[in-house]
Amino acid sequence: MQRAARKGGTASLLRWLTVRTGAAVMLVERSGAMASSPPSSLGDAERDLVLRGVREITLRGLKSLATDQDGIACVVLPLDGPPADRAPFLAAVMPRPMPPEVPPLLADATSGLSLCWQMEHTRRQQRLLRIADARTREAVLHLLMNGQTTAARQVAGALGSTLPDVAWVYVIEGPHALRAAVAGAAAQVVEGAWIVPCPVYADHTMLLAAAGSAPHTGTPPQWTWPHPMADHCWVGVSEAVPLSDIATGYAQAFHALAVARHHDERHSAFAGNPDLTLTLGPAAGAWAEEFLAPLRVHYARRPQDPGSAELLATASSWLSFSSRATAHLKIHRNTLAARLTLVQQLLGIDLGRLADQSALALALRAIAPDTPPRADHHTTGTEESTPSLDELLVLPGVVEWARQRFLPVRAPDVPANIARTLTTWLRLDARIEPTAAALDISASAVRKRLARSETLLRRSLLRPPRAVHDQWLAQRALDLTGSRHPTGP
Repeated sequence: MQRAARKGGTASLLRWLTVRTGAAVMLVERSGAMASSPPSSLGDAERDLVLRGVREITLRGLKSLATDQDGIACVVLPLDGPPADRAPFLAAVMPRPMPPEVPPLLADATSGLSLCWQMEHTRRQQRLLRIADARTREAVLHLLMNGQTTAARQVAGALGSTLPDVAWVYVIEGPHALRAAVAGAAAQVVEGAWIVPCPVYADHTMLLAAAGSAPHTGTPPQWTWPHPMADHCWVGVSEAVPLSDIATGYAQAFHALAVARHHDERHSAFAGNPDLTLTLGPAAGAWAEEFLAPLRVHYARRPQDPGSAELLATASSWLSFSSRATAHLKIHRNTLAARLTLVQQLLGIDLGRLADQSALALALRAIAPDTPPRADHHTTGTEESTPSLDELLVLPGVVEWARQRFLPVRAPDVPANIARTLTTWLRLDARIEPTAAALDISASAVRKRLARSETLLRRSLLRPPRAVHDQWLAQRALDLTGSRHPTGP
């Protein structure tokens, strides 16, 4: 009996009792629900007798109960446990007459079953708590990614945790089976870290580490990651970002992760450069206001239809995560497709074209989500004074920004076909097969060259969130100003 309990817990001990007694042995909740898998030999008459016995022993508060009916005998015994846990009953049912040694054997088994059940119950409760904690942390992450910092702090506070004012964002990539071990190892290394399983990628874990009370310009700490992280994981880390800009920090960490995959040390920090919206200045906001106006003033006709905020969030998520936006937003793929269709109709764009994707991505970054739309966006004066995207891209500061974006792939020691593949891929809406056909090479060769571009640019190009939109805008700026583009075999 003890050997069976040690090897397999309650399930093993119940099987041992079934073989030893010849009875159908099971655990039954006070409500009558089965707390263990019911034996295959349990018929309706046997089940009814067991349920009657459980009801009677519960109502009368008995220590044991033996009953019979229509040639069937049943014994019911309570398991020990704290009252709050509401331990189940051990029940055995078999044809009459029940051998006299069966009830004492069942009584002896209740102590072992009680211990096994309490341990299993505790593990189940702990697992439920871990799941609830992970889901709450994921909810906090969604709030942060959507810029709802105050609500995120309130939810985190309810968990007894404090979110940092300024943080480094880490994205840790490793086997899904090691995710729990990775989270535990990271928690030991980074004291007070906010660790969240990534809601989009099953092999990613996000970590927010406090960077102090003011924005940092230095590099993040060089943590010594323990096993299994050091041997099986890659780590990308962002610049120090304010809590209100965690979405930017996540994108930065993801770009750093793309570089870390090609480094022996398996770790990389984000290599920052000026953001295009900062380079453009206030003009970007004016253009974005006009570009997004039909979407920002949209009102849902029916309660079940998406409003402006939902459409903006959907567009932003899809641009960042592509088809994985369904996991990020917790919506069905048909819902995602319907919302994107409406976005295209309202804005008059084609999201199958990289040019329109890039314009939308820039517009969404140029306006804060909580900024109300202007009431005069339809006036003629506003339309005349608003620059077009092409007019913005030919500004001297933007052209210099664009040159810097392509500088790493144009270096003298880099084969010319790397830059040529990148520019061809961008012109063909970032599609692999058409690029391979245009260059007369294999799709695998295109991916390898783009992977080399990822390392040189220190940006993710092949796996979302990608830097492809900024890279297309840089190429467009160079095309408009007649700047030299790389050529090569």
